[in-house]
Amino acid sequence: MSVSVRPEAQKQLAGLPKVDRDRLVERLERIGADPYGNHPDAKRLKGTPGFRVRHGDWRAIYRIDGAGDVIVIEVKHRREAY
Repeated sequence: MSVSVRPEAQKQLAGLPKVDRDRLVERLERIGADPYGNHPDAKRLKGTPGFRVRHGDWRAIYRIDGAGDVIVIEVKHRREAY
């Protein structure tokens, strides 16, 4: 299992403050290690396929593909994420 980040999400992630970026990446790596496990900070999105994980005011929107790989689609501030 792995975590891949789309180019647009990579740019968004790079724009975050270092502390927030590091914590969000850490959470995504934990999810990537066990994508189907119980992750209390990850929530299924309503009305669209995928999940979100948060750190403070930042959200990472991701999906899990058929092979169990985590694909990060976007990283945004909570007021812009939905």
